[in-house]
Amino acid sequence: MKTQRVTLPIYGLSCGGGGALTVERALAKVPGVVQVYVNPATEMAYVEYNPTLSGPEQLMAAVERAGFQAGEPSAR
Repeated sequence: MKTQRVTLPIYGLSCGGGGALTVERALAKVPGVVQVYVNPATEMAYVEYNPTLSGPEQLMAAVERAGFQAGEPSAR
């Protein structure tokens, strides 16, 4: 399985970490996501996913469903 990695800016995270955990859980539920890490200090999510099952649009939608705003993803 070939995966892709993207970095996704997340706006509105606090340094408390609760928001980061909420976003991590939301992203982990997206089909094809293999690994996810959200850094609340930098307000960035690092996601590895299977591009045949999902894409950046689905990742951004998951962040927004969790109550946060996602920026434009970039490959890493």
